[in-house]
Amino acid sequence: MSASFDINAQLRRDAGKGASRRLRRRGLVPAIVYGADRGPEMISLLHNELVRHLDRETFYSQVLDLKVEDKVEKVVLKDLQRHPSKPFVLHVDFQRISAQEKIRMTIPLHFLNEESVKGVKLGGMVSHNLTEVEIACLPKDLPQFIEIDTQDMDIGDIVHLSEIPLPDGVTLAHAPDPDVPVVIIHGAQVQDEQAAASEQEEGGEPVEPES
Repeated sequence: MSASFDINAQLRRDAGKGASRRLRRRGLVPAIVYGADRGPEMISLLHNELVRHLDRETFYSQVLDLKVEDKVEKVVLKDLQRHPSKPFVLHVDFQRISAQEKIRMTIPLHFLNEESVKGVKLGGMVSHNLTEVEIACLPKDLPQFIEIDTQDMDIGDIVHLSEIPLPDGVTLAHAPDPDVPVVIIHGAQVQDEQAAASEQEEGGEPVEPES
């Protein structure tokens, strides 16, 4: 069962960088909520409360309950701006949702049974080319994540973007190349070459892979 998230917010009327700085000094995060054929509203959130939510992976890919004063509306997190060098959230964007309209979301990929992959037992290595995908679906069909079972993958096997198992009602939102590799089982020689390249980048002597 998925966790539910209640986000408490207040309307704000002052815009601009100066107003945002004043909010942050008070421990608040400036934010905006838009969509569903309604005008945007400027709001503010408690920074510490928001950070606790952000520690949960499902917060980024789930329908949320946004409480703005005396009303509650369904939203999804669309954008998040963090300070480049300090552990602060600077701004948040939420999108209102309609039960009848599809939304586009970036969803994490979960790779199952990696500790018992067939190819790894034979000396191979798992490589992830993608760890998330953008999907489109109605809000009721929004998955928190998409699972890919890697247990039966052998050395040289590849799961392409077009092959990932999508839940009912979910499609890839942006897939210019369906043959993009998502997960690959590399052989031992590739591991040696990658290790040598990594060592060379760090300033070490190149290591010749074993034949």
